[in-house]
Amino acid sequence: MNLNDLLTYFIPTIVFSFLIGLEVRAYLAKFHENDDKMFFGTTRTYAFLGIVGFIFYEIEPENFSVFIAGFIAITILYTLLFKKLLESDKTSIILYLVSMIVYSFGPLVNLYPLWLASLIFVMVIFLLNAKNKLLSFNLKVNIYELETLGKIVLLSAVVLPLLPKDNNIPYLGISLYKIWFTVVVISTISYISYLVQKYIFPSKGMLLTGILGGLYSSTAVTVVLSKKSQTLQENKIFTASIIGATLMMYLRLIVIAAIFNIEVFKIILFPFLAFSILCLIIVFVYYKKAISSPNKIELADSNPLELGTAFLFSFLFIVTMMITNFVVDNFGATGLNILSLIIGFTDIDPFVLSLLAGKYNIDSFAVASAVIIAAGSNNILKAVYTIWFGKDNAKESSIILFILGILTILVGFIL
Repeated sequence: MNLNDLLTYFIPTIVFSFLIGLEVRAYLAKFHENDDKMFFGTTRTYAFLGIVGFIFYEIEPENFSVFIAGFIAITILYTLLFKKLLESDKTSIILYLVSMIVYSFGPLVNLYPLWLASLIFVMVIFLLNAKNKLLSFNLKVNIYELETLGKIVLLSAVVLPLLPKDNNIPYLGISLYKIWFTVVVISTISYISYLVQKYIFPSKGMLLTGILGGLYSSTAVTVVLSKKSQTLQENKIFTASIIGATLMMYLRLIVIAAIFNIEVFKIILFPFLAFSILCLIIVFVYYKKAISSPNKIELADSNPLELGTAFLFSFLFIVTMMITNFVVDNFGATGLNILSLIIGFTDIDPFVLSLLAGKYNIDSFAVASAVIIAAGSNNILKAVYTIWFGKDNAKESSIILFILGILTILVGFIL
């Protein structure tokens, strides 16, 4: 190994180690200012740890014998210190863990891309600074939700890799792997939205409710907000929230298309971005006009990662794919557009995913048209829900949704 290579590895090692040492010093000053001065060193100590780890790795890089010996020696030293700390009722080993990470920077920088060591460095800095936030982050997590999440992780991480990728189901032209993968993706997006709503923004206002709810289901949140609108004195914030949910529907469909069908993504990107910008302008105008907003809107506390919901989605996905295959084979792109118009008045996610993930005797433009038409038809459904549940307070938002729906459908037919 030449000098340039050694410097390339050594400089990041010493920089990361020194900076973490500075952060440890700040951490001790901030959180342990009144404690006895009994700790595992700070700036210089951690810089030397990084240097020692680098040297010990370079001495014997094949079997790591010298490096491992150093690791054991440092652990023994910390064990002696920890025994003293226990006498003072101090049980934290965070500084030992940080020191071991610093000691490991030498081989990390040598063996792996620099981004990995950089990421570890950033995470160490972040976690040392996040102590107060983590201690105050007291979430009342439902144990049943964790159990449900565990089941989904099991099905995703264990079952999904075992499903055949190449053996397509007759008539559908898609493998079991891809069917379940679509379920995992859509469930994950919905679950992230659910967690954000429930735990990060538990006391959200109406506008934020619309935006976050739109990530999960713009139709469902439209119904909830429409019912709530009858209790409002003015409807500006309600209109902003409803259109905000539809804005997120457009963006959500863009992301889903990017994951499953890049050709369709390229086609729908600009139309959906244009409608998203239009929605954003409407949201901004009505939000500025709003006099006040309810402090908190309650949505149904329903976990979108219920196994029953996941299996129902997969069933609907297969059924809509079978129907789509039949329509495309017998009626072509025209029949598919009419089907999209009809299905838009239901839950469009299974249909859209079946279009994006399936293989049909039509080109990408026909698939993109069907996706856009379904989104427009769904906007008309939301317009009906809005005026039905919101009555007089929902007239403006219902008209805007109806216009958005018609414009979206027209774009779909023009493609």
